[in-house]
Order: sequence, then C-alpha cells, then structure tokens
Amino acid sequence: MAAEPYDQPFDLITMGRLGVDLYPLRVGVELARAETFGKFLGGSPANVAVAAARLGRRTALVSRTGADPFGTYLHRELRAFGVDDRWVTDVAAYPTPLTFCEIFPPDHFPIHFYRHPKAPDLEIHPGELDLPALRTARAFWMTGTGLSAEPSRSATLAALRERAAHAAAPALTVFDLDWRPTLWDGDTPADAARPLYGEALRHATVAVGNVEECAIATGEHEPHAAARALLAAGVRLAVVKQGPKGVLALAADGTAAEVPPLPVDVVNGLGAGDAFGGALVHGLLAGWDLERVLRHANAAGAIVAGRLACSSAMPHEAEIALALDTGTGAVPENPGAGDPEITPNSDRSR
Repeated sequence: MAAEPYDQPFDLITMGRLGVDLYPLRVGVELARAETFGKFLGGSPANVAVAAARLGRRTALVSRTGADPFGTYLHRELRAFGVDDRWVTDVAAYPTPLTFCEIFPPDHFPIHFYRHPKAPDLEIHPGELDLPALRTARAFWMTGTGLSAEPSRSATLAALRERAAHAAAPALTVFDLDWRPTLWDGDTPADAARPLYGEALRHATVAVGNVEECAIATGEHEPHAAARALLAAGVRLAVVKQGPKGVLALAADGTAAEVPPLPVDVVNGLGAGDAFGGALVHGLLAGWDLERVLRHANAAGAIVAGRLACSSAMPHEAEIALALDTGTGAVPENPGAGDPEITPNSDRSR
C-alpha cells in the first residue's frame, strides 16, 4: 500500500475494521421504528486513530473500503479528523460495511453488522503492507477482528512480526483483543480464535481488553489472573477493563495501577473503548506513569459514553483536563472541535 513519501514516522498506525455507523437520532427507539439516522465514520481501529489525532498525535489507518459512495465518505471523514488515509484502498468486489446500533442507555446497545458477503477491511494482503512505515511508527494498533479471516489474518500477523523483529525500542505494539464472535465463521469461534490470539500476543507489547475478551485470550476470567496470563503470553503491559469497577493494568516490571471509572450519565457506550484506546496510546507515548495514563484514558472514555456519536465525539485534551478537574465525564464539547454533538432526541443528521 505504498503511497507518497512522508517526512517522519507516524506516532500511531492502526489497522483493521472501517465502516459507516448509522445511529437512530432518537435514543431508546428500536431500529424497526427509527426514521432518522446519523451517519458517522466507524470501526474500532479507525476510531482509535481519530481519538489519538484529537490529542495531537500523527496517525494513519491501514484498511480498505468498497469502491462506492460510502467509501468516498469515509476517506473524507478520515482526512477531516486528521487521520492519514494513504493506506486505505478500495475493493471493487465488496461494499463498504454498515453498522446499525440501537441506543438503550445505560448498558444496552445492540449492534447489527452488515459485512456480507465479506468486509473490504478483511481483504488487506500481506504483500501490500508498507513495512518500513510499520517498523518506524512509534505505536501500532491491531485488533482481534483482523485475525478473523484471510488474507487479513496473515497481513495482521505479518505486521506484528515485522514490528517485533525490527521496531526500535521502546515502540508500542498494541493488541486490542476486540472479541466480536459474530464476525468469525464456524460454530465455535472462540476455539478458532484462541491460538491466533496466542500468536498475536507473542509479538505484541501491550494487550487491552475487557474481562470477556481477556477470557477468550487466556481462559482466565478473574481480572488480576487474566492480566498475569497476558503477561505470561508475551506482552509487557496488560490492561483489563472492568466496566463499572474501573480499569486494571499490570506491567512486566511489576508496576501496577487500578483506577475507578469517571462517573457519567451514559448515552451511548459504543466508542468509549476506542476513546480509551487513543488516550492510552497518547499517555504511553508521552511517558506518563501508569496511573496517570489510566486516569486520562478513563476520562476520555467517559466523555464519549456521555455522547451519542463515536468518531466525532472523541475528546480534545482540554475536554479531558476538564473532566479530570470536575470528576465527571459530562463536559461541554471543545470549542472548534468539529461538528456539533448530536444529542438524544435530536433530528439533525450529518
């Protein structure tokens, strides 16, 4: 996927899922009854790249779209958010994926993926990777979904091996466990995923996931045991998200931190984890201590959970600072941060 030259390494390159999110503009309405929708850039790796870009990081995405108007829209959105799209290419054979979500706060957000017959982002081929860019990026972020099918599986593992063999220390290689069983083929997706997760963990330096995702990767359901198992699998930092109990992180050098969540009235829990991820990378690249990194990332996630959108809701540094100062994720959107926030019961569509 080589493109025009760039003058310096990226702070963060993410790889994987990309599509269009369509959310009902009235909270608490079933899709069957919804009449108006907001259209947003979606896909976890894309959102993480946006989140880090909002915090001043130079980011890029490796992915693919359909050769259709939705693909054109995603390119435009990536550029508007400051994410380099040189490695986002078209696949004529498959349509750009759509994802519909129902919004029933505080904790019910059914997702409906339209990724058939195959999502273009699973058509990333190993031979198309820009290996020099992957080697020199300060951080690389991949997800479990990228392991779900070929040729993306081989490309994702190739990128991880390249980083492990050639990236300069202390480069970050983050495995977002991102367990989406409906996106895997077969009757026992967990059985298919577990050895692939193990292979990815051997080449990553950071693992991030919730308790269920950690259990898929390690077989351990208790958070501290899961963190230790992730370290034993090869990473140097394990980050376990525990929902209302906060987040736990354990490093290979014995450093540990556990912080509570920042309170917020949840509007849409989707995207909060991606905001957390972008802020996590930002803090780790900045060299902050582990507790500060987690508090910063928690605040970013809380802010997005209190808003309807995902990508366009990613916070700027001033918003995160305000959330930490006030002790709540309910903060006003940063002036000049982009499109106005869509609020519950709004009829505005993008």
